[in-house]
Amino acid sequence: MATLSELISENSNLKANEVEHLSELVAEWRLLADLSFADLLLWLPIRRDEKSWPEGHLAIAQIRPTTAATVFTEDLVGTSINWGQRPLVDQALSDGEIVRDAKPEQVGQIVIKEETIPVILNGKILAVISRHRNADLMRQPSKLELNYREIAHKIYKMVAEGNFPIRNSLYSSESSPRVGDGLIRLDVNGTIFFASPNARSALSRVGFQKELEGENLGVVFSNLNKGDTQPTDESWQTMLSGKSLRRTEYESQSAVLDILVIPLTEGSDRIGAIVLIHNITELRNRDRALLTKDATIKEIHHRVKNNLQTVSALLRLQSRRVTDPIASSALDEAVRRVASIALVHETLSNQSSEFVEFDLVLEQIIKNALDLNPRSIGYKKIGEFGSFDSKTATALSLVITELIHNALEHGLSETGDQLTVEISKNDKQYLVSVCDNGSGLPEEFNIEKSANLGLQIANTLTKNELNGSINLVRVENLTRGDISFKVN
Repeated sequence: MATLSELISENSNLKANEVEHLSELVAEWRLLADLSFADLLLWLPIRRDEKSWPEGHLAIAQIRPTTAATVFTEDLVGTSINWGQRPLVDQALSDGEIVRDAKPEQVGQIVIKEETIPVILNGKILAVISRHRNADLMRQPSKLELNYREIAHKIYKMVAEGNFPIRNSLYSSESSPRVGDGLIRLDVNGTIFFASPNARSALSRVGFQKELEGENLGVVFSNLNKGDTQPTDESWQTMLSGKSLRRTEYESQSAVLDILVIPLTEGSDRIGAIVLIHNITELRNRDRALLTKDATIKEIHHRVKNNLQTVSALLRLQSRRVTDPIASSALDEAVRRVASIALVHETLSNQSSEFVEFDLVLEQIIKNALDLNPRSIGYKKIGEFGSFDSKTATALSLVITELIHNALEHGLSETGDQLTVEISKNDKQYLVSVCDNGSGLPEEFNIEKSANLGLQIANTLTKNELNGSINLVRVENLTRGDISFKVN
């Protein structure tokens, strides 16, 4: 399915700012659908060039209301109609005026009433919105439905005047308040003259128990906020006056409200505003719980890293006091392995994700290894690892540490020492090669039968933890350790 921008560019010659205007309209028109209790279609005129008369129209967007049942169960995006098939759409495009009071039409079992609204920007008609609602459901509208429909008419007029969507809008995100969350209607002075039941409930949660209608919304929140000593950049009277598009949050000990103020205009005059209010207390509580959980996990990784570094330091002290060179070497190897695990936990303690950026771990492993080696060794890395879960990262860090240590200890030549780590991946399958230019492996070398503890550890971890395989081979003038594994 083509995107909105693709449908527009393939079927019109609209300019970039005009395409952006239609895109912003579609991003924000759930408000219109919900206030109208209606399905909306956006029709793009089909014409050869700007001066040609339209051959017809193409449906480039569709939305269904959350406040009423849909009248169109099928997806109509991509549907094209010829000029004359939908007279109301033709009329709105030709006249540049909203077409209302059309005769309801029987479609299957439903009587549908259609209205059409031209979408105008800088005096140019870009497209037409057709609004479709079930006429039978609106014959005895409630006070809420009457207010919603009246607000919808005013916003549709703003669309036809080129004043909606409001530029640099704050309410196109999926997290912004919706009509069904709670709606308050303000007059030009910021006084409430309608509040939906959900809006009343939201205000009740933060401590306002009186009748809302007739109250100034800014004053209501200022009085609620009297006990709050935290400074704010603007007063609640200013933010909730309805003079400009605003989005803010109000938080009390009992609830958190997400508040969106949308001014209503008629021509160049401001005629009031609507305020959408969403009680997001549970959402904020979950956010705080997740932040607390993340902070706890990071602290655990930090403490594990510190404990491993303490163990490493103790082993290093013990190694210095041991006179037996074999025992001292074994303790040094233990220090190196513990340090490799500590690197993984250090990386986890410094990031928010539970996935490890393994290239950072490898960089530190290489640095530590080269710093401890008295010889000057060239190093080259080819490819990137990316991120792994902590279990995979821990096992892989130990395996690579053993292969690098083995190369530094046994596999490098007396002159021109070179160490290379090459990473290649195909989807989730990885092949990691640790290469050195030393004298090579003994003939008939078999890692399964090797007495080298480090290589035994690497082999076991690769099989059991990485579900992969490890192979040491001599290729031309290089000794190469290949680790093959797959991540989920």
